[in-house]
Amino acid sequence: MNWIRISLAALALGFAAQAGAQGRELPDFTRLVEEQGPAVVNISTTQAVRRQVTIPQIPGLESEEGQEFFRRFIPRQPNPQGPRQESRSLGSGFIISKDGYILTNDHVVNGADEITVKLTDKREFKARLVGSDKRTDIALLKIEPAGALPAVKMGDPARLKVGEWVVAIGSPFGFENTVTAGIVSGKGRTMQDANLVPFIQTDVAINVGNSGGPLFNMRGEVVGINSRLFSPTGTYLGIAFAIPIDVALDVQTQLQATGRVSRGKIGVAIQEVTKDLATSFGLDRPRGALVASVEKGSPAERAGVESSDIITRVDGKPVEAQSDLPRIIAAIRPGTRAELEVWRKGGTRNLSITVGEWEEARVAGREPQKPQKQAAAAANRLGLMVSELTPKQKEDLRLANGVVVTEVRADARGELRRGDILVNLVHKGQHTAIQSVEQLNKLLSGLEKSAVITLQVRRGDSMAYVTVNGLTDKG
Repeated sequence: MNWIRISLAALALGFAAQAGAQGRELPDFTRLVEEQGPAVVNISTTQAVRRQVTIPQIPGLESEEGQEFFRRFIPRQPNPQGPRQESRSLGSGFIISKDGYILTNDHVVNGADEITVKLTDKREFKARLVGSDKRTDIALLKIEPAGALPAVKMGDPARLKVGEWVVAIGSPFGFENTVTAGIVSGKGRTMQDANLVPFIQTDVAINVGNSGGPLFNMRGEVVGINSRLFSPTGTYLGIAFAIPIDVALDVQTQLQATGRVSRGKIGVAIQEVTKDLATSFGLDRPRGALVASVEKGSPAERAGVESSDIITRVDGKPVEAQSDLPRIIAAIRPGTRAELEVWRKGGTRNLSITVGEWEEARVAGREPQKPQKQAAAAANRLGLMVSELTPKQKEDLRLANGVVVTEVRADARGELRRGDILVNLVHKGQHTAIQSVEQLNKLLSGLEKSAVITLQVRRGDSMAYVTVNGLTDKG
């Protein structure tokens, strides 16, 4: 029996040792908060409004029940007294230099008539807006302190690993210097309305008032700015997003120097390369950004970029997804030379381009073109009826070739619409300009039923590529 008691005692000691080891592995945030907390500030704003507002005005809020959306953190709370009211908002920020420069979100201070910054030692300052950038949701403020202020340390978001512990400090619901912690859930997340920011996704508890506050790694370095949450209610449900600090610092440097942000552009409308598109273009796998159209007189046109090119690298940086290209190009200063690697007609080419200045992003359009009435030919193996373009239509549309879709049958293949103009056909990396109805039907008749083809389509004022996976038996 003694050996049983000894074994049980040893087992108990083992469990205790294991529990102790596990306990030691749990993170301790106290030193981080003590050292970096004083550099985190509370930001409040006031805005004079001319009319009463009965509900918070939240950009992007949809009324359809249950729809998921991205919601800004700062609802405006109007004072119901008097014809001229003051709308108030609350957010967070952090000091980046001892002389009083502060980073926060643009949506925290957007439209404010007065900005007040409150420090952890209860001092308050009126802040000046140095500049802001809506595309990245970054704003730079300046206060005038009597002496040196505590400032945060900057980290490298590229070194962040999924699963790593991170800490947020901010003012959720007005509770100043609230500390929450979690892990990095993902990196490089893309939002449709903010394609210049590769967001850091976390499960850190973020709520109204955390906007503009810092996200720290365990070394006490700022790696991001808490900016968004993913929730149908506007309160934390386990998914939050932060702007990488390197993106914010690039914006801050330009705002501090010139008060504005200058970005590169090359003048192309692009779309994602799907598996079917990669097959049609003879690419090894889905990657890159497919050029749907090239802007007239743009840097891309001058460099020789063509519609149907797939841009795979910029200055050696890989373009894995469509969303990578705008970020990479935007980071290049206008007037700078850059090297593009493109996939064209089954091979790789290198083009040298002088980057222009960003004005407005263009995306391949989806609005249908209303066709003029024409005599339609018989339906083809796409399940479409198409007709010739008149010389006047070609001139008006600035097209050298193409046929117009006049009717879409029930068995039609692909996402094609009445009014689409079919310009080019791509099959196994071979590009063929569509010159006539007869030529198109002949091309289709020579393909196997399971063929995967891609059509370059003029839709509205833009070009897009539509993949067709399989054909009908006969037209």
